[in-house]
Amino acid sequence: MAERQRLTDYELQEVRRYLDANKPLPEKYRFLLFEDKREVELVWNGKTNQVCNLVLPFQTIEHVDEPREEGPEDQPGLFDARGRQESGWTNKLIWGDNKLILSSLKNGPLRQEIEAHGGLKLIYIDPPFDVGADFSMDIEIGDETLTKKPNIIEEIAYRDTWGKGADSFVSMIYERLMIMCDLMAEDGSIYVHCDYRVDSYIRLVLDEIFGREQHRNEIIWCYTRPAQVTKFFPRVHNSIHFYSRGAENVFNPEEVTIPYDEETLARSNRGAGAASAMGGVEGEGRLRAAGKVPEDHWRIPMLQGNGLERVGYPTQKPEALIERIVRVSSNPGDLIADFFAGSGTTAAVAEKLGRRWIATDLGKFSIHTIRKRMISVQRQLKREGKPYRAFEILNLGKYERQMFVVSEGTEGGSEERALQRVEMQAAKDQEFLALILRAYQAQAATGYRTFQGMKGGRLVAVGPVNMPVTRLFIEELVLECREKKITRVDVLAFEFEMGLFPQVLDEAASKGIDIQPKHIPAEVFDKRAVERGQVAFYDVAYVEAAPHFQDPHKLAVELTDFSVFYSQDANDQVIRDLKDGGTKVIVDHGQVVKVIKDKHGTVTREVLTTKWTDWVDYWSVDLDYENKKELIHTQDPETGEWKRTWTGDFTFENEWQSFRTKQNRSLELKTPYFDLSAKPGRRKIAVKVVDIFGNDTMKLFEVTV
Repeated sequence: MAERQRLTDYELQEVRRYLDANKPLPEKYRFLLFEDKREVELVWNGKTNQVCNLVLPFQTIEHVDEPREEGPEDQPGLFDARGRQESGWTNKLIWGDNKLILSSLKNGPLRQEIEAHGGLKLIYIDPPFDVGADFSMDIEIGDETLTKKPNIIEEIAYRDTWGKGADSFVSMIYERLMIMCDLMAEDGSIYVHCDYRVDSYIRLVLDEIFGREQHRNEIIWCYTRPAQVTKFFPRVHNSIHFYSRGAENVFNPEEVTIPYDEETLARSNRGAGAASAMGGVEGEGRLRAAGKVPEDHWRIPMLQGNGLERVGYPTQKPEALIERIVRVSSNPGDLIADFFAGSGTTAAVAEKLGRRWIATDLGKFSIHTIRKRMISVQRQLKREGKPYRAFEILNLGKYERQMFVVSEGTEGGSEERALQRVEMQAAKDQEFLALILRAYQAQAATGYRTFQGMKGGRLVAVGPVNMPVTRLFIEELVLECREKKITRVDVLAFEFEMGLFPQVLDEAASKGIDIQPKHIPAEVFDKRAVERGQVAFYDVAYVEAAPHFQDPHKLAVELTDFSVFYSQDANDQVIRDLKDGGTKVIVDHGQVVKVIKDKHGTVTREVLTTKWTDWVDYWSVDLDYENKKELIHTQDPETGEWKRTWTGDFTFENEWQSFRTKQNRSLELKTPYFDLSAKPGRRKIAVKVVDIFGNDTMKLFEVTV
């Protein structure tokens, strides 16, 4: 029997007309011309099934074990045995773009470690809902509040997610969910939190990736909050879509039952009929003693502004909400993950419930917030005599920012296209360099190996966008200075290697070279700010710390000074835009200042940071900094085997820390005395300070014990 013609004569003529006019065919012909069993498909501009497969090295920049006791008399050694990773897994807090993190987890050596621990049994994510506040933070300075703006990487990520509308958001979440699905255990589950702005997109994307048959629930999280609306009903719920990876999934309803009140229990005792109507019986005529399994609408209050859980993060969710998800869809010892970690609620709940965890976020301030929160959880569990696990802070090495400046296009393997890529990248590098020099109001300079500009009699060197300025970078710069008798230099960079200053500056000064390192601010990517000359470059922060000996073997460390030179806003413009009678908190040359414009337009300034300690949010100490080498996994290009390679740096082992919380703003400035007699001799002490914006600075000094 001959196969039936798929197209009518009219449709064939229509196809010819479109082809002759060199126009794309209407969407219906994709289904008429090609075999496709799907009845419904989600389609958007730029859709592709290709996902990122890059593998970047994870570098361990900090290791946090159980905190010391408050006093040295209770601490016989640096650590006791409890709290360290007995099973070989260390919890992971990863800073970076979650697309690159997911790709590196999926295709890199950590995947074997994840699978050795049963794979990801549970993923909970709370992606951005199309609101700019997801990357902004309110920071308390005395009785005032300063809004921390997103950094350059967060700004670019936000533009990539929402800059082109809904299709760019769908593309972002689709690719990440594809990789998450691949990382999940066969009986794993995923919960995706969203609100009315993206709910319909999320549901269709999840259907396409996991399959409609794997949809378990749409959970409605109901809450109350003050609302004044005139055109619609108050919006007081979010949706959480619950899908499984396979046909079977972990589900423990007995772990999340809600106790009945006394009146309900009393009624149930009067007859089996009433009990059955109210949902399930135990024995004859009695409700289950454990309580009622919650339905798919959960009434869990939102966090209050002054609640004990509050860590100051705008999108923070209550632990009670996440705890129900973790209890029902995982078991103690399971590995769970949150790739939009925010304030770290998933990690905090996982730690308290004895689960292993991976938490990632793009924001550096988020990583700092989670670090403080997880140390607080460790301390709480230690006070309660409960076990807990070490965690490490990772990033993707010095390569991640390269993803934001590498040229795209001209894909392919021909020699001609390879040359095109090189030329495009060189042009983009030059464009980036010209932008930085213009923002710094410097003139381009030629004839130098390490310098690109000149300003006010000082030569200017611009560090790379995709990695920190290192000691080697400075040494090469100093070498050219000595060759050409250059004495005054400015070094501009997004990031400087930790521990680089002030040692290298002192070394350069001893050779007659004045080096001024300066951070490149996010405003350089705002062309309007550059054109108006409103971009302020600020000097790097400096830490001063002093050792104190009680006897030759007992050491304490005191934080003695911290200086910063930040300017966050184009402050002159901010003041001009301020309305009469208004106030604004700004950062201006190392001071947090409250600007007040009265009703007559007169401007006054009130400095809120009155002493250097106002800038310190957190500080910690490593008592033997060069004890633990920083290792990364690299792949042999010929054999494909992974091997561990030393980067030349060391991992900061967080052995003591003091930090501010929303509830407790005090800060200790001196550690207790620690007995270091078990390892006498010379050692390097590292002091790390994190400022109120989440930026860290490190100081190294040597002692002999």
